Amino acid sequence: MSVAELCRLSISEAARLISSRAVSPVDLAQAHLDRIEQTDGRLNSFITVTSDAALEAARAAESRAVSGSLRGPLDGIPIGLKDLYYTKGVRTTIGSKILSGFVPDTDAAVTERFEQAGAVLVGKLQMHEFAIGPTSINPHYGPARNPWGLDRITGGSSGGSGSAVASGQVMGALGSDTGGSVRIPAALCGIVGLKPTFGRVSRYGVYPLSWSLDTVGPMTRTVGDAALVMNVIAGHDPRDPWSVDRPVEDYAEGIDDGVAGLRIGIPREYFFDLLDAEVRQAVEESARVLERLGANVEEVSIPILERSLSISGTIMLAEAAAVHAAHLRSRAADMGGDVRLRLESAALIPAIDYVAAQQARRLFSRGVARVMDDFDLLIAPTTPICAPPIDEKAVTIDGATEAAAAVLPRLTRPFNVCGLPTVSVPCGFTSDGMPIGLQIAGRAFAEAAALRAAHAYEQAAGWHERRPPI
Repeated sequence: MSVAELCRLSISEAARLISSRAVSPVDLAQAHLDRIEQTDGRLNSFITVTSDAALEAARAAESRAVSGSLRGPLDGIPIGLKDLYYTKGVRTTIGSKILSGFVPDTDAAVTERFEQAGAVLVGKLQMHEFAIGPTSINPHYGPARNPWGLDRITGGSSGGSGSAVASGQVMGALGSDTGGSVRIPAALCGIVGLKPTFGRVSRYGVYPLSWSLDTVGPMTRTVGDAALVMNVIAGHDPRDPWSVDRPVEDYAEGIDDGVAGLRIGIPREYFFDLLDAEVRQAVEESARVLERLGANVEEVSIPILERSLSISGTIMLAEAAAVHAAHLRSRAADMGGDVRLRLESAALIPAIDYVAAQQARRLFSRGVARVMDDFDLLIAPTTPICAPPIDEKAVTIDGATEAAAAVLPRLTRPFNVCGLPTVSVPCGFTSDGMPIGLQIAGRAFAEAAALRAAHAYEQAAGWHERRPPI
């Protein structure tokens, strides 16, 4: 198979070929390293490429394939990690100048789990500095660029992960999602991104943005691949004090069971108040597709959604200011302007406001949980707009001018506040060829149901079969 053919495979397809020895893990890794070399000068998805270690890991996977001792579907699969996951002996910059030379002496929990599963790490991926921003325009390492349009943003903060997966540089990646940082680049880059239930995946060894909001999630080209990654990374870890100790499902089992009989709600308030017309049209058509597949789709009222921005913004920024207090005192000049401004403003948030936001979060979560008593899933647009140009700071929606960085996380944040599992799946393209995302949220710890619905929609709609021009 050619480099292009190998780099178009899904994880599940590649796993079958490796198992049957039709594809060598070494050839698969080399193809992706070649792809990175060919394209990253234009995409800027990577901060660090680990070529030698990747080929060594691929050779070990090759030996397991020959001996019939493969560790599972991810054995020999090339993956990338957002550059805030600790990787022992490999620098981890968190997209910053301040930590540009930081080399951890331990692995993150998910890094360990990938290694145990035999996955092949090919590098560390570009991101918004310190994960504080939705664009991945990074003043220290340059902007991550969207493979659907090199002049467009990838979204953030996991922008390199979105670009690398969409362009075939890796077969899967991890992002982190505090206010939408997995789902935003997934939507803008035309791939799948899952924010699991808060506490479902360990954050041990993940550089924090906001302790009480951060989540770890997979980014892949298909929903089935996201399920395979979740099977590796999900589970309790006592090293993460927020990790939840409860049984883990097999997320791939039953993924083909469809949506017949499921009750799906569409919250019109808030999610459709500020929305590009092409995004609106694509999401409404997605609802009709789910209906044709047998789901019961109906509108639902959740008036409290409008409070999500103030709640999440106060909590996230106050906690981020605490994380970076020492950096603000001694290295503020080494931060990018947008990140420095947000952190300096965040440092002024009164403790009483932070406490009030946490109290409001509890009430918000209870209110959403009551709605979910009557619905299996909720669906909504992932982002109000598609990927704007890198140099365009403002966008026009319904005749109103809005700051792009403020608009992008507007629709993802509610599900961070309540912690529910939410998957973004491609649901169409704009007239100028940019991807549109649909997010599907489930009840707490019901990732399998959200993935099942996303898979059913994906297979019916077929948007995942389109490939970017680069």
